[in-house]
Amino acid sequence: MTTHERIHLEVGKHYADAARTAAAGASSCCGPAQSKWGTGNYDDLADLPGAAALASLGCGNPTAVSDLREGEVVLDLGSGGGIDVLLSARRVGATGFAYGLDFTPEMLELARRNAAEAGVTNVEFLDGPIEAIPLPDGSVDVVISNCVINLSPDKPAVFAEMHRVLRAGGRIGISDVVTEDRLTDDERRERGSYVGCIAGALPVSEYVEGLRDAGFVDVSIDLTNEVGDGVHGAIVKATKPSG
Repeated sequence: MTTHERIHLEVGKHYADAARTAAAGASSCCGPAQSKWGTGNYDDLADLPGAAALASLGCGNPTAVSDLREGEVVLDLGSGGGIDVLLSARRVGATGFAYGLDFTPEMLELARRNAAEAGVTNVEFLDGPIEAIPLPDGSVDVVISNCVINLSPDKPAVFAEMHRVLRAGGRIGISDVVTEDRLTDDERRERGSYVGCIAGALPVSEYVEGLRDAGFVDVSIDLTNEVGDGVHGAIVKATKPSG
């Protein structure tokens, strides 16, 4: 088994367990600083199924920073129980559409159940890894994600895929965990595991460089809260050039 396969297996098991916990009516949260993770980042959960909130494992609220507009098509990478997809569907309205992508069958089942319970029809949950998005080139306006890209063992592939599926002028609005540049790989591993969203977190400068290498412009990373020594929740924004 390769390192990439091992990480995918570890992450998949963790989130499958979280989905089962949420489906049973218990909270599956959370990360290294519980007060700053999960539903504590939201103030707009009215009318959403309880299981969508219980399955929330994110470190932010990407729907609040991505400036979603009526009629847009949005894609949520690592959509979990569907909380950000359902919120996005509400924001883009009946003329817009929201995709969720996840590779954990248990999370996909939970998300589809939550969408049906909420009566939301302008959504679709796709099965697949975020390193190989099952959508055509230039098919979405906005890519969001909530504390998931740090879990990927192949972040350059994720950045390239985001760029590929975005239309010209499209944008990303991502909540993620990053580290200060001063931390070594060993120091990141000492502070937490992959499934705890720390061991796989990129240094800020490497994150910026990776997005620029993929073709993005106007890249910005704003640190929002510290979740460990040299480890931060962050808002990541970038744009695909329009020309």
